Amino acid sequence: MLADPGTRPALDSVGEADLVVLGSGAAGLTAALTAILDGLKVVVLEVAPVLGGTSARSSGTVWVPDNALMHAAGFGPDREAAEQYLEALVGNIGPRAPWEAFLDAAPAMQADLEARAGVAFRPYLSAPDYRSDLPGAALGGRPLEPAAFDGRQLGNWFPLIADPIRELTVFGGMMVTRAEAQRLIRADRSPSALLEGAGLVLRHARDRLRHHRGTRLVMGNALIARLVHGIVSRGGLIYESAHVDTLAGKDGQVTGVSGTLAGRTFALKARRGVVLAGGGFPSDPEKRRAELPRPTPQYTPASPFARGTTIDLGIAAGGVLGASGIDNAMWFPSSLWSRPDGGLAVYPHIALDRGKPGSIAVDQAGKRFTNEAMSYHDFCRGVYAHGASAVPCWLIADRDFIRRYGFGVIRPRTPSLKAYIKSGYLKHGANLAALAGEINVPAPALAETVRHFNEMARAGRDTEFGRGETAYQRSNGDASRGFANPCLGPVGTGDLYAVALWPTPLGTSRGLAASADGEVLDGDGQAIAGLYVAGNDMQSCFAGEYPGAGAQIGQGMTFGWRVAKHAAFGQAQVGTQE
Repeated sequence: MLADPGTRPALDSVGEADLVVLGSGAAGLTAALTAILDGLKVVVLEVAPVLGGTSARSSGTVWVPDNALMHAAGFGPDREAAEQYLEALVGNIGPRAPWEAFLDAAPAMQADLEARAGVAFRPYLSAPDYRSDLPGAALGGRPLEPAAFDGRQLGNWFPLIADPIRELTVFGGMMVTRAEAQRLIRADRSPSALLEGAGLVLRHARDRLRHHRGTRLVMGNALIARLVHGIVSRGGLIYESAHVDTLAGKDGQVTGVSGTLAGRTFALKARRGVVLAGGGFPSDPEKRRAELPRPTPQYTPASPFARGTTIDLGIAAGGVLGASGIDNAMWFPSSLWSRPDGGLAVYPHIALDRGKPGSIAVDQAGKRFTNEAMSYHDFCRGVYAHGASAVPCWLIADRDFIRRYGFGVIRPRTPSLKAYIKSGYLKHGANLAALAGEINVPAPALAETVRHFNEMARAGRDTEFGRGETAYQRSNGDASRGFANPCLGPVGTGDLYAVALWPTPLGTSRGLAASADGEVLDGDGQAIAGLYVAGNDMQSCFAGEYPGAGAQIGQGMTFGWRVAKHAAFGQAQVGTQE
């Protein structure tokens, strides 16, 4: 068990470190842990009162082409195919060098952290890249899932790990993986699933006697907890609620930081450098208005502290933003659920409903406008390509669909939907005309849209938008239904429901221009000595494209690793695992 956080030295007494990291998401913590493993003294400063940023709220998946775990599982060499895929995906949208630097280092990062710090993952054997229609796309192996972690190992650091999105847990804070959730749905028909569920619930019940939530951590919580444990157990210092307002500099070099913690000022010298890893700007309204498409998104599932303040520090020190992209963000379509306690849940519709047979998305004119089964990122791009009439759009399904698959925050097999209708989250109509009135779309247009869609569903081919035509899309369908297309099933014409979907940035892709080793660049393309960047504070190496599950955290951790190697040795030492 780790030493109590109350035993940390007062921040204003620390004085100096080799590397100071601003931000405690996966990118910043990877930089910190790697630097410690390579012999540096590290201090991590987090502005939020809890650790983990958006990473802790996420699936924690890490996209790592050509990784050792996929090889061990039987996948062959992957580098050449990954290059082909990213060349096809990014093309001329952005430069080649950044994503090549990612491919160079990502497998080494994963192997290094596992070998030296026990940061464990397992490969998703069946998880197609999001653009599985492109050459070089993989059908699995590249996305890695964090291994479950026992939060009790953190001792009193456990309450400092940011809670996951509440609606992604069960029984008031019990975390389960997506695969576990799919199995537990069948607990009334499967003795093994029932036994598994009973074990998880028993463990959770014991946890709740001592803790505010379950201590069995999975997904992003597991990744962040494991990184925090690795840092603190090796003598690294992490401080929450630490507000940095200034980067110190001398002769063109960043030499430290200053700010406040609990009303007391502090100053830290950084002998090797400062790492900016604050999570981008998805939660800053002004930056969203300036950088993101219109209508400007008003909501985000990201950490509320991801406001771009660390990017601002980098610009004040001479850094510049990378080129503006197509939309400067990575996107989730999200529904808005007003919690009983008065809070607002921005719930991401990732893969559990949009691509399943029997659902349809329409704009405010009652017409389809894009392929519902595309990745969450590409679906939202379809929203913006269509225009304001799809903000919000409506996802529609019947009662049988919701009972079978769930619908946003509504779990499968939920016996009554009255509370969701009463809250306004769910709109209900006894037939299409009644539902059209509830969601304020023209009834004749909606009826014709559904008629034509059902005709295509029965034929098994979406001639409008190609729903279900790629391996990725089919992986999110339901082949067990026996339809000609696992993503296409007729939408019912009675007892219908709709939920509003909004495009919400889960992260931003425009950030500080940087070298392959994460050195912040000035307007002349020269590295600013002592200043590094990683994660969503850094210009996306994929130029805002989204290759596959975990690409955001994958690039963040990879460049965090490269930053630490450069700070320790003056170069990234790609391919070196001590």
